[in-house]
Amino acid sequence: MAVLVEDKLLHLWETPKNLKGQLGTVDHKEIGIRYLFTAFGLFLAGGIEALLMRTQLIQPENTFLSPTTFNQLFSMHGTTMIFLMATPLLFGFGNYLIPLMIGSRDMAFPRLNAFGYWMFLIASIFMYSSFAIGQAPQGGWFAYTPLTETKYLPDLGIDFWVLGVMLQTISTTAGAINFIVTIFKLRAPGMSIDRMPLFVWNILVTSFAVVFGYPPLTAANIMLEADRLFGTAFFNTAKGGSTLLWQHLFWLFGHPDVYIIFLPAVGIVSSVLPVFSRRPIVGYSWVVWATVTTGILAFGVWVHHMFATGLPVLSLSFFGAASTLIAVPAAVQYVAWIATVWRGKPWFSTAFMFCLGFLSLFVIGGVTGVMFAMVPFDQQTTDTYFVVAHFHYVLFGGAMFPIFAGLYFWIPKMTGRLMNEKLGHLSFWLIFAGFNITFFPMHIVGLLGMPRRVYTYQPGLGWDTLNLVETLGSYILALGILVTIVNFFWSKSHGEEAGPDPWHGESLEWATESPPEPYNFRIIPAVQSRNPLWDQPVLGGIYNERHETLDTSLLDADAQHRLKMPHDTMWPLATALCIGTIFIGLLLQHIILCWFGGLLLVVSLNGWLWPTPEFFEE
Repeated sequence: MAVLVEDKLLHLWETPKNLKGQLGTVDHKEIGIRYLFTAFGLFLAGGIEALLMRTQLIQPENTFLSPTTFNQLFSMHGTTMIFLMATPLLFGFGNYLIPLMIGSRDMAFPRLNAFGYWMFLIASIFMYSSFAIGQAPQGGWFAYTPLTETKYLPDLGIDFWVLGVMLQTISTTAGAINFIVTIFKLRAPGMSIDRMPLFVWNILVTSFAVVFGYPPLTAANIMLEADRLFGTAFFNTAKGGSTLLWQHLFWLFGHPDVYIIFLPAVGIVSSVLPVFSRRPIVGYSWVVWATVTTGILAFGVWVHHMFATGLPVLSLSFFGAASTLIAVPAAVQYVAWIATVWRGKPWFSTAFMFCLGFLSLFVIGGVTGVMFAMVPFDQQTTDTYFVVAHFHYVLFGGAMFPIFAGLYFWIPKMTGRLMNEKLGHLSFWLIFAGFNITFFPMHIVGLLGMPRRVYTYQPGLGWDTLNLVETLGSYILALGILVTIVNFFWSKSHGEEAGPDPWHGESLEWATESPPEPYNFRIIPAVQSRNPLWDQPVLGGIYNERHETLDTSLLDADAQHRLKMPHDTMWPLATALCIGTIFIGLLLQHIILCWFGGLLLVVSLNGWLWPTPEFFEE
């Protein structure tokens, strides 16, 4: 009987292997893997851009790159890492894992999930196509005005940037809304909000930060593109506009975005450390409150990016104090992680090593962050390489090390095979050493006065040796990343079989096969604790052999309704292509193409929303 039920579920949930099936899939696991592969590919592209820039800076007065090429690489490196890599990569983990962790069969809006990925892919192609016509953005990943006005950058580079970021904003916002509804309404029976895995909590807080943080960026981009295309004066001081308005709007998004990147990453740490410490995390409730508090405080500190712009002293004092205060919830989480390891029985796997690397680097990045909260220090070091060192310790050390931990931790679940631990340890030490050799000297060269964003420098300023060391470190770092890539492809075909639960994990994703079946759970599990796989076997649950998942109550996760889930469809891809067509029309200032894309968009949305025969089935 069980075999017949599984065959029926497989028939209902499995995506066809043909081209139409692959383009139309709404399976959250397939979409999550696509996010991971695409975002990691963009991570490599951004890394290559960084290596080229470091090669240019290896010695004074180098001519390896022209100033224009350097500016293009600098702009696209930052844009790639901030907009196109970090959040999509972490949302890729979320797409794959959230339904598994909460005992659901899919995301709340599977079609919207597929749409979000296609928008992300189109945004990435859109922005990188600027290299093909030699007009990549040159205004930095922050696009400060007045530099980005048509008067100073008349080519299409900034238009590529503005419109590409807006496309990516649509993708990320759609994903965030989907996560919020999924987490609130599709949790397994018994998984009340005080029993959710910490990774789920971090994705939830991050999603709310996206919903509230991205609109200021979108508003700023609309204003900037209006200034460039239609001659408005939002940021033109000669006509009554304000260049500082851009900075306020951008950093009102930009600083929450630091935590939009950081919070899912520390959610990975809170998932990995307890498993390899062999004990539940210390202070679960405190960690949850620290996560929520961080998400709220993130919206009150954006002005510390503007301490050198001449704002009133009272404003500087307020935002300096708020910037210092935000270190408190981070310290709470840090103490919880240390206590978990201290009171546990650590197993030094590769994933655990990357978490330990994060803990050490996070301290350095956090300390320098508090230093920037001090207004006099910030005004002395702003726009120097000290800033570059700080945010790489926060964003690479604070996000990429947890991401690598997550890859080594969950790839066995995704592929069914374990990564090679010897290669994993080699990769960790190369990345850890290369990272510190690259970025720690930047603190020193910044204090010596080297400004950011310069493509070359004069000899004899005390910067020569430090820049040489930094460049050599960047190549060691790249070698460590290459080892992980080799490890993945070798292990995918030759690695040891993982089985359902190779790490003896605590959360529900380890109660499924590796890789999971298309329907995730034959019986939707019932949960009675925060660590269901450690505290009791997952035996009970709700039997369901249809293309449905379970709707539960908001707080206590009491079973309420059966939800019919949509089948695979091409409409999300069609809708994303229509929006991409409109944006290409805006880029080329081709009104007919914009109207054509808009007409097709109306048709595709009607197709998307039109009820299918399965909707009426009992």
